[in-house]
Amino acid sequence: MALTREEREQFLAEPHVAALAVAARDSGRAPLSVPIWYQYTPGADVWIMTGRTSRKAELIGAAGRFTLLVDRLEPTIRYVSVEGPVIDTRPATRADLEEVSARYLPAEKVAGYVDFAWENHGEQVVITLRPEHWVSSDLGRL
Repeated sequence: MALTREEREQFLAEPHVAALAVAARDSGRAPLSVPIWYQYTPGADVWIMTGRTSRKAELIGAAGRFTLLVDRLEPTIRYVSVEGPVIDTRPATRADLEEVSARYLPAEKVAGYVDFAWENHGEQVVITLRPEHWVSSDLGRL
């Protein structure tokens, strides 16, 4: 069964690790598909952080759009996929890193991770996607 708008937005707002997919047209390779943390609030745009010169950032810049897929297996098999255009790319701030890290890590681990990542991961960018196409389903308990 397809999810309602409210159900899919709430599911995407939960802290799942997403699979990011982006076309790799000119490289002669299949689309890039990698796990990534993301931030989303129902009704808003989705954003990710990645290295400014990473393959992800380069391919997203060339394609101008990407897809995120999140899923779970329990208590029911459920997934949401969202695809759309990039509407903004900007330098990441330490506050962005703190926000997305707090979504995924226990509170007592955030500060240490942020200190490490800010010092060691290099220059980061925030890339914002405007949800345009949604695919979702809840297959229930199989």
